Amino acid sequence: MKIEVNIPLSDKNWFCTGGCARCFCEPATEQEFATALCFAKDKGLEVFVLGLGANILISDDGFDGLVIRPALHQIKMLTDGLVCAGAGVKIQDLIDFCLDNNLLGLEEFSGIPGTVGGSVFINIHYMTYFLADFLVSARVIDKNSGQVLNVDKAWFNFGYDQSKLFDEHNFLVSATFKLKQGSSIEAAYCKGRRDETIRHRNRRYPMSNTCGSFFRNFHENEVPFLINGKKMLFVAYYLDKLGIKGELAVGNAVVSHQHVNMLVTRTGATSADVINLAKTMQAMVKEKFGIVPHAECRLVGFKNLVLD
Repeated sequence: MKIEVNIPLSDKNWFCTGGCARCFCEPATEQEFATALCFAKDKGLEVFVLGLGANILISDDGFDGLVIRPALHQIKMLTDGLVCAGAGVKIQDLIDFCLDNNLLGLEEFSGIPGTVGGSVFINIHYMTYFLADFLVSARVIDKNSGQVLNVDKAWFNFGYDQSKLFDEHNFLVSATFKLKQGSSIEAAYCKGRRDETIRHRNRRYPMSNTCGSFFRNFHENEVPFLINGKKMLFVAYYLDKLGIKGELAVGNAVVSHQHVNMLVTRTGATSADVINLAKTMQAMVKEKFGIVPHAECRLVGFKNLVLD
């Protein structure tokens, strides 16, 4: 495994913005992952583990540490409907593999960009389904010791867009999922569901130059008033009331015409454009409703930036 220096990150995330990584590597085995973490510890470098970069915004100054992009791409069928996938496997590739082998369930997440590592990290969800519903165990690597541990589902303490991995003391190496063993006819039906879900997502959401939903939904205690007799927690409701969909722009970052909670970059955009657009949206919501949206997008490499 080669550890490279001064590697551009703008081509490694969906916003297509951001500076360089001071150091960068792509470990293909557990041992290489451990070696990378040992290198970072010896050099006193911060570590950021990168997947497809679909839910992040990287500073224009880059990341002053070691960026690890796992190249753990193996998928293995086990017994009794169990399948194990490395952290670097694209979630869509895993879905397709499972359907080709009549393993059903993960097609609910079709069209969501990301790797297995990133998907477990944030506990991806669609409608009423969460990835945690299918995960049964995993292997994680300790940031400080490089030791690989076998953990069960409970270890992750999964929540809405949340998992124990957020503390960044451990990183995912591989995950094992329990799926339904179906017939060829059932798998064919689920493949059709997969294709329709992807078609629906492509029509409803921008599928490039974005991080998906930039702001998270509100918590109950953050909304002080009632709308139609109940608290409205969906941030898109408030953003829609501003009339900014497809209109509001700062520099080369613009609010998507497809979804008001998705920011899109145009040619020449910087991460600063995205940040300033987000701040403008926050100020507008605060002025009209007295509440402030909080970023769901993960901010990487920013120093002393508070976006709340």
